[in-house]
Amino acid sequence: MPKPTSLSLTFDCWSLGLEACSVIGMRLPRLMTGNAAALAEAQLMVSEKMEAAATLQWKMMTGGLGTSGPAMLDASLAHYRKAVRKNKRRLAGAERRRQGGQGATFF
Repeated sequence: MPKPTSLSLTFDCWSLGLEACSVIGMRLPRLMTGNAAALAEAQLMVSEKMEAAATLQWKMMTGGLGTSGPAMLDASLAHYRKAVRKNKRRLAGAERRRQGGQGATFF
């Protein structure tokens, strides 16, 4: 794995932010319904965030993130990106099923 640079870390932070925004955009309509499915989504969202944070803390305490600052940031970004992508796939799949398999249209 190549050594992370300031530029690559900046790009990775920016990319993760964009991916997280897209997940928020897919999640908000579900939460705004206020029904039982919205409550389940909110509970899942909170539990996933707590699990991701606890796992990252464990990795940090056990040396699983690396030994330098840039390596730790790179590993942390990879950790959260994995969680965000998992949610993005799940929410996009649910959106496709809701629309009858035609895919999401946002524009």
